[in-house]
Amino acid sequence: MSTADLEHAFRDEWSAVVAALARRLGDLQAAEDATAEAFAAAARAWQRDGVPPNPGGWLTVTAWRKAIDQLRRDRLVAVDADVLDQVAAGTGEEDPEMEAGRLVDDRLGLVFACCHPALALEVRVAMTLRYVAGLTTAEIAAAFLLPEPTLAQRLVRAKRKIREQGIRFEVPGPDSLAGRLHGVLAVVYLVFNEGYTATGGDRLVRAELCEEAIWLGRLLHRLLPGDAETAGLLALMLLHHSRAAAREDSDGRPVPLAGQDRSRWDKALIAEGTSLLDAAMARRAPGPYQLQAAIIAVHVQAATFDDIDWPQIAACS
Repeated sequence: MSTADLEHAFRDEWSAVVAALARRLGDLQAAEDATAEAFAAAARAWQRDGVPPNPGGWLTVTAWRKAIDQLRRDRLVAVDADVLDQVAAGTGEEDPEMEAGRLVDDRLGLVFACCHPALALEVRVAMTLRYVAGLTTAEIAAAFLLPEPTLAQRLVRAKRKIREQGIRFEVPGPDSLAGRLHGVLAVVYLVFNEGYTATGGDRLVRAELCEEAIWLGRLLHRLLPGDAETAGLLALMLLHHSRAAAREDSDGRPVPLAGQDRSRWDKALIAEGTSLLDAAMARRAPGPYQLQAAIIAVHVQAATFDDIDWPQIAACS
């Protein structure tokens, strides 16, 4: 096993494992601790035995066992004896509740908990990057130009608030889903905008934040494939980010749209973004992210600045 194998599993599975445990334990800190222990165990076991066929299942079951062991030691939570016996004698197979469909719901539930309106907006951003995207506290602090201890304290207080207020790790019901989803999308777009035009530091573009937001957008689109605005947000971010290489000159100064070298634009991102946008608009459920994506699509599909279809942009506005 290479370090890259473990890093790949971390990127793909971290939030899924944390989400599965958080739902069952109702405690994000305990879920995080158990998941960290599971990854430490993976680093040892996979080096010796190789990467298992289902890394996510292996990590989830291992983390669950670690969590149960900790509960036994602390004696803080009453756990059903049958469950303890089942885990202690585990065969290494996934718990039936941890099948693929359940994990999708768990990860979505984690997203909604991290973006709960009871939390301050800047805390929602930090929580989403930490527990959904899997960034470290140090990485998030550096991205937003904050002292690491300050950010760490924010996360600790947020986890305590989630536990004390009984915020559940679950997808809201139909009556409140649309409103809550809007808040989730706003958090992701805030991350993207901080990367697209950084408000701090000496850099115009912070590509790493744009890429994290796009990763989150892809995750949400995969979990909510039928939601037009989720697809619209992902399309919008992809189309904006397609111009990243041309937005600064060699000295880091901004290059206006009219002066950008269009040959440096990422054609693959443009194609993906426009395809997503077309599919979203075909659902006939328009929203602000789709509208913004439609406007930027007109810009990036023009061969030159002079070819931009301004009447079409005006029609979208």
